[in-house]
Amino acid sequence: MEVLLRRVRLGLRGPVVDVRLAGGAVAEIGSVAPARDALVIDGRGGTLLPGLVDAHVHAAQWASSRRRVRLDDAGSAREAVETVVAAALAAPADIVIGGGFRDGLWPDQPHKDLLQRALPGRPVALFSNDLHTAWLSPAALALVGQANHPTGVLVEGDCNRATAALPAASADQLDRWVLEAMDAAAARGVTGIMDFEYADTVTDWTRRLATGSPVVRVRCVIARHVLDEAIARGHRTGEPAPGSDGLLTVGPYKLFVDGSLNTRTAYCHDPYPGLSSHGRLELPPHELVPLMAKAHRHGIQPAVHAIGDRATAIALDAFAEVGCPGRIEHAQLVHPDDMARFAALGVTVGVQPAHAPDDRDVADRYWAGRTGQAFPYAELLAAGARLEIGSDAPVSPLDPWDGIASAVGRTDDDRPPWHPEQAIPLADALRAASGGRAGVHVGDPADLVVVAADPSDLAPHELRHIPVVATLMAGHPTYRAER
Repeated sequence: MEVLLRRVRLGLRGPVVDVRLAGGAVAEIGSVAPARDALVIDGRGGTLLPGLVDAHVHAAQWASSRRRVRLDDAGSAREAVETVVAAALAAPADIVIGGGFRDGLWPDQPHKDLLQRALPGRPVALFSNDLHTAWLSPAALALVGQANHPTGVLVEGDCNRATAALPAASADQLDRWVLEAMDAAAARGVTGIMDFEYADTVTDWTRRLATGSPVVRVRCVIARHVLDEAIARGHRTGEPAPGSDGLLTVGPYKLFVDGSLNTRTAYCHDPYPGLSSHGRLELPPHELVPLMAKAHRHGIQPAVHAIGDRATAIALDAFAEVGCPGRIEHAQLVHPDDMARFAALGVTVGVQPAHAPDDRDVADRYWAGRTGQAFPYAELLAAGARLEIGSDAPVSPLDPWDGIASAVGRTDDDRPPWHPEQAIPLADALRAASGGRAGVHVGDPADLVVVAADPSDLAPHELRHIPVVATLMAGHPTYRAER
């Protein structure tokens, strides 16, 4: 089926044209007469852009979080408990699950006893916004085999293991939730994601294809514990997953060097004020390098989680030693000496600009004196680094416009921009949010989005709410706004 996009502006400040799509690609741009059986979509003068690609998503966790008790606004452990109690009373469930809390600046500490007093005997599992901390009630601790845990607050690997051990929705139900979440993403112009779920993502997404074709392309990241199986299957980064008709490709191999800022486990050169800790080194070089080298030998590129500046330096050193391309995810704090190394080593930086305004207060406290090098997107671009924007959903919503707005504006509230010198131009932000594509040209894949306004005419805060007219993947509409 051919599609004709009528009256669309070709990119930022571009001319208004017609665009014909055929065979999954952009076939013609200009004044185009529609074929007899073509689907004609009126772009209403909206702006045509490459489809958006969220380069860091935890798909199952994002889909589940859309049904969790939201704790984003809790200013203390006490307030979080009050929110959970209200939700538990309004909608009783076998287990109460909440998410989104940020305890880095709380005046009090989360503890299992607070949950026990509020909801005696009820399993309660609450997850931090950065997914690196789980706060469990005694009953929930018993469910995950941690009945004797002293505080109920589990971080990093303990958090991941508890998450996996908790009762969860059935695979069928979760698959439906994930596909629904992808429909919502398409409504914001998303045509692709990279799924960093800590699971066998190739198998999970292959199963979902039998339930219903996803409206986005998926790069399936290989979790650390799945590497040997991925090698045995012959998976190689960038190649299509078998039987997926090109919708699924094999992604990189995810490894963790450190933790997170809000959990105060990001590994840094300088200690955290008042904590006498530099953070947590999850994979020291003597373990990191062999794992990366093993993956590289089998055609699988590494994607290394590094948030603190010392962790980022360790990750870059490892890429230099192994001599392979790949990605560093987050790079939230980068030492000046390391800025130019990303481009020199051919390492992509997977960034999440929406985290910068979210984390500015905790960064100002725990990275005091160094925040000029925090979320340093302008400096990385100037040094030649390739940036790809993701959300890290559910840490931030699966909506690239949120990240684009934060990359350009460096704020998401009424406060002045935070370190505006690290803001990047809109065109660079759009390129980073569309897998590196710049503009729409004949022969390009017909993964496209039409937005109602020219983004260059909007203030940064207006970008977050830009209306989407239509989204297309391989030339087929995956979303069309109602008139």
